[in-house]
Amino acid sequence: MNRPFSTGESPGAGDRPGAAATAFAGPVIGLDLGGTKIAAALLDSDGGVLARATRATPARDGAAAVLDALAATAAEVDPARLATAVGVAAAGVVDPRTGMVTSATDSILGWAGTALGTGLADRTGLPVACDNDVRATAGPELAALRPPGGPGTASLIFAAVGTGVGGAVAVDGRMLHGASGVAGHLGHLPSPAAAGLPCTCGASGHLEVIASGPAVTAHYERLAGTSVDRLETVAARAARGDDHAVRAITTGAAAVGQVLGGLANALGPDRVVVGGGVPRIGPLYADALTAAFTAELMPPLRGLVPVPPLFGHDAAVLGAAALTTTLPLHHPGALR
Repeated sequence: MNRPFSTGESPGAGDRPGAAATAFAGPVIGLDLGGTKIAAALLDSDGGVLARATRATPARDGAAAVLDALAATAAEVDPARLATAVGVAAAGVVDPRTGMVTSATDSILGWAGTALGTGLADRTGLPVACDNDVRATAGPELAALRPPGGPGTASLIFAAVGTGVGGAVAVDGRMLHGASGVAGHLGHLPSPAAAGLPCTCGASGHLEVIASGPAVTAHYERLAGTSVDRLETVAARAARGDDHAVRAITTGAAAVGQVLGGLANALGPDRVVVGGGVPRIGPLYADALTAAFTAELMPPLRGLVPVPPLFGHDAAVLGAAALTTTLPLHHPGALR
């Protein structure tokens, strides 16, 4: 039974890191690469976290520096070199089959075109599996939907709404990757509310430019004719009854709900998950998103509602580690 979408932490989030973890042949390192931070965990064969490490992402220093930092963080979390493989969840469009970053924004300078799989394998001496960070984060959510002891048949839509709008789609138990690893990038679906607004991808009218945190802030500035420092300021003004703030937040939330509702009709998911920082700004956002979502649904899907993620801050590193059991491994010294 789906639990209604809310802005609070889901019960137990972050308290049970191995709940949906895959069994590994030996210890595995999970790495989560974002534009500001690298997080790492060493997991035992049962998916329990043995050690953690974090460091800042050298995002302005180029791809080689980022790969070096990933390798250094992996070494920090595994000084005894117990790990048998590395899984990395990375920002950008990642093709797990080739191990290449096929597209990326400038949040990490020069990241597009990076040979992530082989580059990290050469630096760590370990086989590496890699994928987009949102798809990796969605992995534990999909695993939790699988019937115990049976084949995976569940379908999932996972949206992450933060500084951008990312996503992942799984159908009948299989995470979709698509050509060049582009599948699941929900932020680049068209949204009527974003008509005419330029997108970072070079097109216009995409969901991300009306629904991401910076986009909601920018929409408020357009409406109010004044600048604000961050999304939380817009949320605070909305709570005090500022009509422009209310409109900016509900427009962005409804745009997400409308897109997810349309996708639900196309894919028939068992679960729709909405995570990221933006949904945590308050019930105004959640209510507008849910109302727009349910308004789109075909009769067989009525009763399906967006829900928060089951897993907390460990989801990305757990999902990254699990990539080593489901995706191609890129080996050190492999022919390029």
